[in-house]
This record gives sequence, C-alpha cells and structure tokens, in this order.
Amino acid sequence: MAGILSAHLFSNSRLLCSSLLSHSVPSNSRASFRVLPGMPLRSRFPRIYAFSSNDIRVGSSIEVDGAPWRVLEFLHVKPGKGAAFVRTKVRNYITGNTVEKTFRAGSTLQEANVVKETKQYTYKDGSNYIFMDLATYEETRLSDAEVGDKMKWLKEGTACNLLFWNGRVIDFELPITVKLTVTDVDPGLRGDTAQGGSKPATLETGAVVNVPLFVGRGEEIMIDTRTGQYMSRA
Repeated sequence: MAGILSAHLFSNSRLLCSSLLSHSVPSNSRASFRVLPGMPLRSRFPRIYAFSSNDIRVGSSIEVDGAPWRVLEFLHVKPGKGAAFVRTKVRNYITGNTVEKTFRAGSTLQEANVVKETKQYTYKDGSNYIFMDLATYEETRLSDAEVGDKMKWLKEGTACNLLFWNGRVIDFELPITVKLTVTDVDPGLRGDTAQGGSKPATLETGAVVNVPLFVGRGEEIMIDTRTGQYMSRA
C-alpha cells in the first residue's frame, strides 16, 4: 500500500513540475527566443538597456532624446556643494555631431542597443557599397553619403565592422591599418631620401597621400585610416 501511495505522489509531482515549467515563461515573453541557423547576432539575444550614469565609460552607447550617442570622454565630478554629476562628451552616431552632456550621478540612463557585426566589403554597385556577411551571405548596402570619406581607404575584400541600431546601419568602422597599392607617383630624386622629404602618391582607391621619396609606383604601403597618413611599406 505504501509503495502504491509513493508512486502516486511521484507521478503527481512530475505532472506539477511539468505544468509549472510550461506556464512559467509565456510564449510571447522576451525571455522566450529561438536561435536559428544564420540568424544575425543582433537578433539572437535579449538585452538589458537601463544602466546607471556611474557605469558610463569611454565607448559606452547611450540613447538620449531618441537618438544613439557614443561616449568619447567622461568625468565624475564631486563638487564641494551640491550633488555629484557626470560630465561627458558624446558623438551622435547618425549625424556625427559632438556635444557635451551632463548627467546626475547615479541617474538611470537608456543604453542604446548598438550591435557590431563584421562584414566584408565586396563590390560597388552604382552608388551603393555592398557588404557581405561571410557566414550567412546576407548583403548590406550603404550609399555614398553613408560611407563618406571612408571610401578613400575601402577596397574589395576589406573586413569592416558595421554598427546596427534598431535594425538599421548607423556607422561602420574600418580596420585601423589598410594595405593599398601605389598606382601613380613621381619617381623622386636621387639623394633626397636623406633630407626626409615626401611626395604625393595616388593609391588604388583614388586617395592621395604623402609618402617618402623612396616609395615607387606599384609598391604596397600601410595607411593609418584614423589619420590618413603613410605608416610604412607593406
């Protein structure tokens, strides 16, 4: 009799646990999601957007007045009188404008859901630059205006980081250094290398940079994309 009762209680316990698990997380809850093969990373994981102004760091992405901003500088200030605050310099991802913003220490901010994905620049189609995800073969198109001056350092096969916010591309990052071929340059003069002189050179992307006098046509050189300056021979 005791064995039958124990088996009955065990069976009921399993049914109760199963029922609780099936109802503990609603199917439409943000905690309920599936990871499908090829699904972009920005769609896979739910994120927590609220954080404190005390958590601000260089590179943090915050959302203010419905726009995404990147923190360039920050300083925690504790005045002798009055409440502490955080002074920041931020750049708007979309417009590129840089402004200073101040937040009360410990105040709650909205973190911008900015997601970075690596794409390869594959080719140009008219006025559009085509970037491809090598894992999913998903293509992303950016216009001349969206690429801007970065087109000077962009050649086919370059791996870039595209930044997404609310499903749209708001910016992209080039590698810090790129290797480009010199297509046109004056030959320079013998003995000028000792003077540390330089001369303009045209690169395969159409960009013009100053290079040392010893650099010749057809050579590959390294360029710092942050400054647009010559670094070395490749």
